[in-house]
Amino acid sequence: MLLKNKKILITGVANKYSIAAGIAQSMHKQGAELAFTYQNERLLKNIKEIADACDSNILIECDVSDDESIKSSFKTLKEKWSSFDGFVHSIGYAPSDQLEGDFLEVTSREGFKIAHDISSYSFTAMAKESKPMLNENSALLTLTYLGSRQTMPNYNVMGLAKASLEANTRFLAASLGKDNIRVNAISAGPIKTLAASGVKNFRKMLTQHSNKAPLGRTVTAEEVGNVAAFMCSDYASGITGEITYVDAGFNIAAMPLNLHND
Repeated sequence: MLLKNKKILITGVANKYSIAAGIAQSMHKQGAELAFTYQNERLLKNIKEIADACDSNILIECDVSDDESIKSSFKTLKEKWSSFDGFVHSIGYAPSDQLEGDFLEVTSREGFKIAHDISSYSFTAMAKESKPMLNENSALLTLTYLGSRQTMPNYNVMGLAKASLEANTRFLAASLGKDNIRVNAISAGPIKTLAASGVKNFRKMLTQHSNKAPLGRTVTAEEVGNVAAFMCSDYASGITGEITYVDAGFNIAAMPLNLHND
């Protein structure tokens, strides 16, 4: 199994449809011992069901908008694990009023700050706080989206935040490389999740994706999870600072090749 004897922290699970849940399930199948964070008590029940399915009883509250909460969460984790082998950062957020309408008209200073703080800076904050506990050959992984490079309807400031997250990935990889800690990102295709439901006309985006992607479909959380398991395993020991696309090839296609003749 790819992750036998690995201890990995999973963040950003909202419910069983979350990409982070798919990642957790794939990593569990590959032998990883898992711990989970949750944002607040409201989400704890959903996360406990997923943790139980992954044979994990380590659930730790962590609000990534609060440095003290991040510190406290890793202090609690240390009581369970003296060291561990990496974490999955599947956290992104922008206020709903930032995710509908024309970018210039709806983007506010506060919305911009929140999107970048939660979606990008939190990755750095968690890496900094976890570093003393990370084993050699550890791997950090985050989740991004093509909106970082190309415009998407209503994605707006989240696209800027994901661009920041991808740069963050590269700078963290450079910073942590000397400690033999790898940092990578997966750019997943659109999947029906709680987070995605906040983007207006998301269902239409799924249809457009299927029409344009070379594989003619969207991807599943399990497919993303399988790649995540590989990226956090020693089989990916030579890979760091990379953005890996798991999107049925959508990112390579300017337009569908099967256009009908008039």
